[in-house]
Amino acid sequence: MASDCQHHEHHVHHGLSGAALGRALGDAEARCAEGRERLTTPRRRVLELLLGSDAPMKAYDLIAAFGAGGEPAKPPTVYRALEFLERLGFAHRIESLNAYVPCRIEGGHVAAFLICDCCGEAAEFQPDLGPSMSAAKATGYAVRAVTLEARGLCAACQAG
Repeated sequence: MASDCQHHEHHVHHGLSGAALGRALGDAEARCAEGRERLTTPRRRVLELLLGSDAPMKAYDLIAAFGAGGEPAKPPTVYRALEFLERLGFAHRIESLNAYVPCRIEGGHVAAFLICDCCGEAAEFQPDLGPSMSAAKATGYAVRAVTLEARGLCAACQAG
């Protein structure tokens, strides 16, 4: 959250909990099984933390929150889990924040985010990059990945 945010009471709750969190983790396990991948205990724990969070999480926040008994994880454990979750499309890295969020859109897609400079919300959306991809293809350029980040104020912060 920005230091000049004038409405600290504003807090967006997008994190999952309870049955919704359980369903999301179950869906992730099923997708892994279909792809002959394993959602190991560390991978599942990192995904659980991301899904339950109300805001993007930095790797060191994940490391600190990893252990149920208050014991942090070893950094390589969390970084390997994040790499796996990104590769399978369960999580995205928001470059400008150096933080991670769970993927909210199923299937392969361009990672695109609207980031609020006041409250820190990072809303994922599906952009139409058709014309840009056509232009790249016309020049012979093979695009491997695109991450789009737009910064501004969310509706609640504008009204606040």
